[in-house]
Amino acid sequence: MRISDVQTHIVGTEWRNLTFVRVLTDEGLEGIGEVRMLNHTDALLGYFAEAVPNHILGHDPFEIESLVQKMFRNDYARAGEIAMSALATIEMACWDIKGKALGLPVYKLLGGAAHSRIKAYANGWYTVERTPEQFAAAARRVVEKGYRALKFDPFGAGFYELERAEKIRSLDLVEAVRAAVGPEVEILIEMHGRFNPITAIEIARELERFQPSWLEEPVPPENLAALKKAAEKINLPIATGERIHTRYDYRELLESQAADYLQPDISHFGGILETKKLAAWAENYYVLMAPHNVGGSVSTAAALHFAASTPNFKIQEHFNDFADEWVKAVAPGNPEVVDGYFALPDKPGLGVTFDPEVASAHPRQQVFFNLFTENWHRRQALRETH
Repeated sequence: MRISDVQTHIVGTEWRNLTFVRVLTDEGLEGIGEVRMLNHTDALLGYFAEAVPNHILGHDPFEIESLVQKMFRNDYARAGEIAMSALATIEMACWDIKGKALGLPVYKLLGGAAHSRIKAYANGWYTVERTPEQFAAAARRVVEKGYRALKFDPFGAGFYELERAEKIRSLDLVEAVRAAVGPEVEILIEMHGRFNPITAIEIARELERFQPSWLEEPVPPENLAALKKAAEKINLPIATGERIHTRYDYRELLESQAADYLQPDISHFGGILETKKLAAWAENYYVLMAPHNVGGSVSTAAALHFAASTPNFKIQEHFNDFADEWVKAVAPGNPEVVDGYFALPDKPGLGVTFDPEVASAHPRQQVFFNLFTENWHRRQALRETH
Protein backbone atom coordinates (compact mmCIF):
# COMPACT_ATOMS: atom_id res chain seq x y z
CA MET A 1 0.00 0.00 0.00
CA ARG A 2 1.29 3.47 -0.91
CA ILE A 3 0.11 7.01 -0.32
CA SER A 4 -1.24 8.26 -3.64
CA ASP A 5 -2.63 11.69 -2.78
CA VAL A 6 -3.07 14.22 0.02
CA GLN A 7 -6.06 16.57 -0.03
CA THR A 8 -6.84 19.50 2.30
CA HIS A 9 -10.29 20.80 3.20
CA ILE A 10 -10.66 23.98 5.25
CA VAL A 11 -13.82 24.32 7.31
CA GLY A 12 -14.55 27.81 8.62
CA THR A 13 -16.42 29.28 11.58
CA GLU A 14 -16.59 32.79 13.01
CA TRP A 15 -13.58 32.18 15.22
CA ARG A 16 -11.58 29.22 13.89
CA ASN A 17 -10.62 27.55 10.64
CA LEU A 18 -10.15 23.79 10.81
CA THR A 19 -7.91 22.09 8.25
CA PHE A 20 -8.86 18.49 7.49
CA VAL A 21 -6.21 16.45 5.69
CA ARG A 22 -7.22 13.35 3.72
CA VAL A 23 -4.47 10.84 2.96
CA LEU A 24 -5.47 8.54 0.08
CA THR A 25 -3.83 5.25 -0.88
CA ASP A 26 -3.49 3.22 -4.05
CA GLU A 27 -5.59 0.45 -2.46
CA GLY A 28 -8.62 2.65 -1.86
CA LEU A 29 -8.24 3.10 1.90
CA GLU A 30 -7.99 6.64 3.18
CA GLY A 31 -7.29 8.28 6.51
CA ILE A 32 -8.07 11.66 8.00
CA GLY A 33 -6.10 14.14 10.10
CA GLU A 34 -6.97 17.60 11.36
CA VAL A 35 -5.50 20.73 12.90
CA ARG A 36 -6.76 24.15 13.97
CA MET A 37 -4.04 26.61 12.96
CA LEU A 38 -4.26 29.83 14.95
CA ASN A 39 -3.92 32.50 12.24
CA HIS A 40 -1.43 30.36 10.27
CA THR A 41 -3.56 28.33 7.85
CA ASP A 42 -1.82 29.62 4.72
CA ALA A 43 1.57 28.73 6.20
CA LEU A 44 0.36 25.16 6.70
CA LEU A 45 -0.85 24.93 3.10
CA GLY A 46 2.47 26.30 1.90
CA TYR A 47 4.32 23.62 3.83
CA PHE A 48 2.19 20.90 2.25
CA ALA A 49 2.85 22.25 -1.24
CA GLU A 50 6.52 21.27 -0.85
CA ALA A 51 6.32 18.41 1.65
CA VAL A 52 3.73 16.27 -0.10
CA PRO A 53 5.73 15.58 -3.29
CA ASN A 54 9.08 15.43 -1.50
CA HIS A 55 8.25 13.39 1.61
CA ILE A 56 4.80 11.84 1.54
CA LEU A 57 3.66 10.56 -1.86
CA GLY A 58 4.64 6.95 -2.44
CA HIS A 59 5.29 6.21 1.23
CA ASP A 60 3.80 3.14 2.92
CA PRO A 61 1.25 4.49 5.46
CA PHE A 62 1.98 1.53 7.76
CA GLU A 63 5.58 2.74 8.13
CA ILE A 64 4.65 5.66 10.37
CA GLU A 65 7.92 6.06 12.25
CA SER A 66 10.03 6.26 9.11
CA LEU A 67 7.65 8.81 7.55
CA VAL A 68 7.79 10.95 10.69
CA GLN A 69 11.56 10.79 10.74
CA LYS A 70 11.76 11.69 7.06
CA MET A 71 9.49 14.72 7.50
CA PHE A 72 11.23 15.84 10.69
CA ARG A 73 14.87 15.36 9.66
CA ASN A 74 15.10 15.81 5.93
CA ASP A 75 14.07 19.46 5.82
CA TYR A 76 17.26 20.28 7.72
CA ALA A 77 15.43 22.98 9.66
CA ARG A 78 14.42 23.35 13.28
CA ALA A 79 10.86 22.09 13.38
CA GLY A 80 8.26 24.45 14.82
CA GLU A 81 4.50 24.85 14.88
CA ILE A 82 3.95 24.73 11.10
CA ALA A 83 6.05 21.65 10.33
CA MET A 84 4.90 19.75 13.44
CA SER A 85 1.25 20.51 12.68
CA ALA A 86 1.55 19.29 9.10
CA LEU A 87 3.38 16.20 10.31
CA ALA A 88 0.67 15.56 12.92
CA THR A 89 -2.17 15.56 10.40
CA ILE A 90 -0.37 13.06 8.16
CA GLU A 91 0.57 10.90 11.15
CA MET A 92 -3.03 10.83 12.44
CA ALA A 93 -4.27 9.87 8.99
CA CYS A 94 -1.75 7.03 8.73
CA TRP A 95 -2.90 5.61 12.06
CA ASP A 96 -6.47 5.88 10.77
CA ILE A 97 -5.52 3.91 7.65
CA LYS A 98 -3.64 1.29 9.65
CA GLY A 99 -6.51 0.79 12.09
CA LYS A 100 -9.04 0.48 9.27
CA ALA A 101 -6.85 -2.01 7.41
CA LEU A 102 -6.50 -4.17 10.53
CA GLY A 103 -10.06 -3.67 11.76
CA LEU A 104 -8.93 -2.25 15.12
CA PRO A 105 -9.30 1.05 16.99
CA VAL A 106 -6.02 2.95 17.01
CA TYR A 107 -5.58 2.73 20.79
CA LYS A 108 -5.41 -1.07 20.52
CA LEU A 109 -2.39 -0.60 18.23
CA LEU A 110 -0.75 1.62 20.87
CA GLY A 111 -0.68 -0.95 23.64
CA GLY A 112 -4.38 -1.24 24.39
CA ALA A 113 -6.54 0.40 27.02
CA ALA A 114 -4.94 1.86 30.13
CA HIS A 115 -8.31 3.29 31.22
CA SER A 116 -11.89 2.07 31.02
CA ARG A 117 -13.20 5.55 30.16
CA ILE A 118 -11.77 9.00 29.42
CA LYS A 119 -12.37 11.97 31.70
CA ALA A 120 -13.36 15.20 29.93
CA TYR A 121 -13.64 18.90 30.62
CA ALA A 122 -15.62 21.53 28.75
CA ASN A 123 -14.24 24.64 27.13
CA GLY A 124 -15.85 27.26 24.89
CA TRP A 125 -18.95 27.42 27.10
CA TYR A 126 -18.61 31.00 28.41
CA THR A 127 -19.44 33.02 25.27
CA VAL A 128 -21.63 35.32 27.37
CA GLU A 129 -21.38 38.77 28.89
CA ARG A 130 -18.53 38.97 31.36
CA THR A 131 -20.71 39.21 34.46
CA PRO A 132 -20.98 36.86 37.46
CA GLU A 133 -24.63 36.17 36.72
CA GLN A 134 -24.06 35.13 33.10
CA PHE A 135 -20.92 33.10 33.82
CA ALA A 136 -22.81 31.28 36.59
CA ALA A 137 -25.75 30.50 34.33
CA ALA A 138 -23.44 29.25 31.57
CA ALA A 139 -21.53 27.07 34.05
CA ARG A 140 -24.76 25.47 35.22
CA ARG A 141 -25.55 24.59 31.60
CA VAL A 142 -22.20 22.78 31.37
CA VAL A 143 -23.09 20.63 34.38
CA GLU A 144 -26.57 19.99 32.97
CA LYS A 145 -24.90 18.78 29.77
CA GLY A 146 -23.16 16.06 31.78
CA TYR A 147 -19.70 17.50 32.43
CA ARG A 148 -18.04 17.33 35.82
CA ALA A 149 -15.16 19.66 34.95
CA LEU A 150 -14.93 22.96 33.08
CA LYS A 151 -12.24 25.46 32.15
CA PHE A 152 -12.41 29.19 31.60
CA ASP A 153 -10.31 32.35 31.36
CA PRO A 154 -11.88 35.07 33.55
CA PHE A 155 -9.19 37.68 32.90
CA GLY A 156 -10.55 39.58 29.91
CA ALA A 157 -7.83 41.17 27.79
CA GLY A 158 -5.29 41.23 30.65
CA PHE A 159 -1.58 41.26 29.84
CA TYR A 160 1.32 41.22 32.34
CA GLU A 161 -0.75 42.99 35.04
CA LEU A 162 -4.38 43.71 35.91
CA GLU A 163 -5.84 46.95 37.19
CA ARG A 164 -7.28 46.42 40.66
CA ALA A 165 -10.87 46.79 39.48
CA GLU A 166 -10.26 44.26 36.71
CA LYS A 167 -8.67 41.82 39.14
CA ILE A 168 -11.71 42.04 41.43
CA ARG A 169 -14.02 41.52 38.46
CA SER A 170 -12.08 38.43 37.38
CA LEU A 171 -12.18 36.93 40.88
CA ASP A 172 -15.92 37.64 41.07
CA LEU A 173 -16.40 35.54 37.93
CA VAL A 174 -14.52 32.61 39.44
CA GLU A 175 -16.47 32.91 42.69
CA ALA A 176 -19.76 32.90 40.76
CA VAL A 177 -18.80 29.80 38.77
CA ARG A 178 -17.69 27.91 41.87
CA ALA A 179 -20.95 28.79 43.64
CA ALA A 180 -22.97 27.75 40.59
CA VAL A 181 -21.41 24.31 40.09
CA GLY A 182 -20.79 23.39 43.72
CA PRO A 183 -17.74 21.88 45.41
CA GLU A 184 -17.63 18.54 43.57
CA VAL A 185 -17.28 19.88 40.02
CA GLU A 186 -13.71 20.65 38.95
CA ILE A 187 -12.92 24.13 37.74
CA LEU A 188 -9.75 24.77 35.75
CA ILE A 189 -8.42 28.32 35.44
CA GLU A 190 -6.93 29.33 32.10
CA MET A 191 -4.44 32.21 32.17
CA HIS A 192 -3.30 32.06 28.52
CA GLY A 193 0.23 33.12 29.43
CA ARG A 194 -1.00 36.58 30.34
CA PHE A 195 0.95 37.51 33.45
CA ASN A 196 4.39 38.32 34.70
CA PRO A 197 5.46 36.06 37.59
CA ILE A 198 4.60 38.40 40.45
CA THR A 199 1.09 39.01 39.11
CA ALA A 200 0.54 35.30 38.52
CA ILE A 201 1.62 34.57 42.09
CA GLU A 202 -0.66 37.27 43.48
CA ILE A 203 -3.69 36.06 41.53
CA ALA A 204 -2.99 32.43 42.39
CA ARG A 205 -3.04 33.29 46.07
CA GLU A 206 -6.49 34.86 45.65
CA LEU A 207 -7.74 31.84 43.69
CA GLU A 208 -6.79 29.26 46.31
CA ARG A 209 -10.10 29.59 48.14
CA PHE A 210 -11.97 28.40 45.03
CA GLN A 211 -9.89 25.19 44.84
CA PRO A 212 -9.20 25.10 41.10
CA SER A 213 -7.69 21.86 39.84
CA TRP A 214 -4.98 23.78 37.99
CA LEU A 215 -3.74 27.12 36.75
CA GLU A 216 -2.92 26.98 33.06
CA GLU A 217 -0.07 28.95 31.47
CA PRO A 218 0.29 31.50 34.29
CA VAL A 219 3.18 33.24 32.48
CA PRO A 220 4.15 33.52 28.79
CA PRO A 221 5.68 30.31 27.44
CA GLU A 222 8.97 31.66 26.12
CA ASN A 223 10.77 31.93 29.46
CA LEU A 224 10.75 28.73 31.51
CA ALA A 225 12.80 30.35 34.27
CA ALA A 226 9.91 32.76 34.79
CA LEU A 227 7.50 29.82 35.03
CA LYS A 228 9.74 28.15 37.60
CA LYS A 229 9.87 31.40 39.61
CA ALA A 230 6.07 31.55 39.62
CA ALA A 231 5.57 27.83 40.31
CA GLU A 232 7.81 27.91 43.37
CA LYS A 233 5.42 30.35 45.08
CA ILE A 234 2.10 29.13 43.71
CA ASN A 235 0.31 26.59 45.90
CA LEU A 236 -1.87 25.22 43.09
CA PRO A 237 -1.06 22.71 40.32
CA ILE A 238 0.43 24.20 37.15
CA ALA A 239 -0.52 23.06 33.64
CA THR A 240 1.25 24.21 30.49
CA GLY A 241 2.63 23.11 27.14
CA GLU A 242 0.17 23.81 24.34
CA ARG A 243 2.69 26.17 22.69
CA ILE A 244 5.61 23.75 22.91
CA HIS A 245 5.91 21.76 19.69
CA THR A 246 8.73 19.21 20.08
CA ARG A 247 9.93 16.80 22.74
CA TYR A 248 13.28 18.53 22.77
CA ASP A 249 11.68 21.81 23.80
CA TYR A 250 10.07 20.07 26.80
CA ARG A 251 13.40 19.02 28.28
CA GLU A 252 13.98 22.16 30.35
CA LEU A 253 10.37 22.21 31.56
CA LEU A 254 10.54 18.63 32.83
CA GLU A 255 13.96 19.02 34.39
CA SER A 256 12.90 22.20 36.21
CA GLN A 257 9.78 20.38 37.55
CA ALA A 258 7.84 23.62 37.08
CA ALA A 259 4.65 21.92 35.81
CA ASP A 260 2.35 19.23 37.17
CA TYR A 261 0.38 18.62 33.96
CA LEU A 262 1.63 18.74 30.38
CA GLN A 263 -0.70 19.98 27.63
CA PRO A 264 0.82 19.22 24.25
CA ASP A 265 -1.64 19.65 21.40
CA ILE A 266 -1.42 16.39 19.46
CA SER A 267 -2.29 18.24 16.25
CA HIS A 268 0.67 20.63 16.74
CA PHE A 269 3.07 18.10 18.25
CA GLY A 270 3.75 15.70 15.42
CA GLY A 271 0.86 13.37 16.14
CA ILE A 272 -0.19 10.58 18.45
CA LEU A 273 3.03 8.59 18.70
CA GLU A 274 5.17 11.64 19.35
CA THR A 275 2.84 12.62 22.18
CA LYS A 276 3.04 9.08 23.57
CA LYS A 277 6.83 9.42 23.68
CA LEU A 278 6.50 12.65 25.65
CA ALA A 279 4.04 10.99 28.04
CA ALA A 280 6.48 8.15 28.74
CA TRP A 281 9.21 10.68 29.49
CA ALA A 282 6.89 12.76 31.70
CA GLU A 283 5.95 9.68 33.71
CA ASN A 284 9.53 9.55 34.99
CA TYR A 285 8.79 12.86 36.72
CA TYR A 286 5.31 11.73 37.90
CA VAL A 287 3.79 14.36 35.60
CA LEU A 288 0.34 13.73 34.07
CA MET A 289 -0.88 14.45 30.54
CA ALA A 290 -3.87 16.62 29.63
CA PRO A 291 -3.69 17.30 25.88
CA HIS A 292 -4.80 20.67 24.56
CA ASN A 293 -7.60 20.31 22.00
CA VAL A 294 -9.38 23.19 20.33
CA GLY A 295 -10.09 21.27 17.12
CA GLY A 296 -13.04 19.40 15.69
CA SER A 297 -13.94 15.73 15.72
CA VAL A 298 -10.74 14.34 14.17
CA SER A 299 -8.42 16.12 16.61
CA THR A 300 -10.69 14.94 19.39
CA ALA A 301 -10.60 11.36 18.10
CA ALA A 302 -6.78 11.39 18.05
CA ALA A 303 -6.78 12.70 21.62
CA LEU A 304 -9.19 9.98 22.76
CA HIS A 305 -7.00 7.20 21.38
CA PHE A 306 -3.96 8.76 23.02
CA ALA A 307 -5.84 9.06 26.31
CA ALA A 308 -7.17 5.53 26.23
CA SER A 309 -3.68 4.06 25.85
CA THR A 310 -1.66 6.35 28.15
CA PRO A 311 -1.26 5.43 31.84
CA ASN A 312 -0.43 8.96 33.02
CA PHE A 313 -3.36 10.61 31.25
CA LYS A 314 -5.44 12.98 33.42
CA ILE A 315 -8.25 14.71 31.51
CA GLN A 316 -9.24 15.70 27.96
CA GLU A 317 -10.28 19.16 26.75
CA HIS A 318 -13.39 19.36 24.53
CA PHE A 319 -14.98 22.36 22.80
CA ASN A 320 -17.54 20.95 20.44
CA ASP A 321 -20.47 20.56 22.79
CA PHE A 322 -20.55 24.34 23.26
CA ALA A 323 -19.26 25.82 20.00
CA ASP A 324 -20.25 25.21 16.38
CA GLU A 325 -22.24 22.07 17.07
CA TRP A 326 -22.42 21.28 13.35
CA VAL A 327 -18.63 20.76 13.39
CA LYS A 328 -19.28 17.26 14.74
CA ALA A 329 -21.12 16.46 11.51
CA VAL A 330 -17.98 17.08 9.45
CA ALA A 331 -16.48 13.88 10.89
CA PRO A 332 -19.03 12.03 13.03
CA GLY A 333 -18.28 8.93 15.05
CA ASN A 334 -16.83 9.97 18.42
CA PRO A 335 -18.53 8.89 21.64
CA GLU A 336 -20.38 11.62 23.54
CA VAL A 337 -19.57 12.84 27.05
CA VAL A 338 -21.77 11.08 29.62
CA ASP A 339 -21.45 11.81 33.35
CA GLY A 340 -18.16 13.56 32.73
CA TYR A 341 -16.49 10.86 30.62
CA PHE A 342 -16.05 9.71 27.04
CA ALA A 343 -16.43 6.00 26.45
CA LEU A 344 -13.49 4.34 24.71
CA PRO A 345 -13.69 4.55 20.90
CA ASP A 346 -14.81 1.22 19.44
CA LYS A 347 -14.61 1.65 15.65
CA PRO A 348 -11.62 0.77 13.44
CA GLY A 349 -9.01 3.47 12.92
CA LEU A 350 -9.72 6.79 14.54
CA GLY A 351 -13.42 5.93 14.42
CA VAL A 352 -14.64 9.04 12.61
CA THR A 353 -15.69 9.44 8.96
CA PHE A 354 -14.99 12.66 7.06
CA ASP A 355 -17.98 14.07 5.14
CA PRO A 356 -16.76 16.38 2.34
CA GLU A 357 -20.28 17.66 1.62
CA VAL A 358 -20.71 18.98 5.16
CA ALA A 359 -17.20 20.42 5.03
CA SER A 360 -17.87 22.27 1.76
CA ALA A 361 -21.04 23.78 3.22
CA HIS A 362 -18.87 25.73 5.68
CA PRO A 363 -16.04 27.35 3.71
CA ARG A 364 -12.99 29.04 5.16
CA GLN A 365 -13.58 32.34 6.97
CA GLN A 366 -11.25 35.34 7.16
CA VAL A 367 -10.85 35.43 10.92
CA PHE A 368 -8.00 36.59 13.09
CA PHE A 369 -8.28 35.30 16.64
CA ASN A 370 -6.70 37.55 19.28
CA LEU A 371 -6.83 36.62 22.96
CA PHE A 372 -5.73 40.11 24.04
CA THR A 373 -8.71 42.14 22.81
CA GLU A 374 -11.91 42.90 24.70
CA ASN A 375 -14.62 40.26 24.45
CA TRP A 376 -12.37 37.74 22.71
CA HIS A 377 -14.16 35.06 24.75
CA ARG A 378 -17.39 35.70 22.84
CA ARG A 379 -15.75 34.12 19.77
CA GLN A 380 -18.04 36.05 17.47
CA ALA A 381 -17.24 37.77 14.18
CA LEU A 382 -13.51 37.94 14.87
CA ARG A 383 -12.84 39.20 11.36
CA GLU A 384 -9.39 40.24 10.29
CA THR A 385 -9.05 44.00 9.93
CA HIS A 386 -6.24 46.08 8.47
